[in-house]
Amino acid sequence: MSTELGSGKSMASASVGEEEHNNNNKLILYSYWRSSCSFRLRIALNVKGLEYEYKAVNLLKGEQSHPEFLQLNPIGFVPVLVDGPAVIFDSFAIIMYLEDKYPQHPLLPTDIHKRAINFQVVTIALFSPKFE
Repeated sequence: MSTELGSGKSMASASVGEEEHNNNNKLILYSYWRSSCSFRLRIALNVKGLEYEYKAVNLLKGEQSHPEFLQLNPIGFVPVLVDGPAVIFDSFAIIMYLEDKYPQHPLLPTDIHKRAINFQVVTIALFSPKFE
């Protein structure tokens, strides 16, 4: 792995283990700066005011296919969020996780109808053939 993985640590040393679990459950984001999915997650983390450690995964160099990264996310996609023992990938799943675990500065309305409309928009944007 390159030193782009953050603070010079290899991704293998950042796998979920005792060291990370005992690190006050600091959020760790594995990301690539040009990934739109990673970008959306960085926006959510910043809007919610959550501190996190950024670990760069250079997609152009194929770092997402390295065995150390595949231990975190067998699919090999970014972003990946590590929150103590929890490892979550897929930006939408991560955002929903953050919304539930860290309710400060909510990203979604509390009104159930308005919240449902937000989910409809996401579903249409992700799965509608008109947007392909």
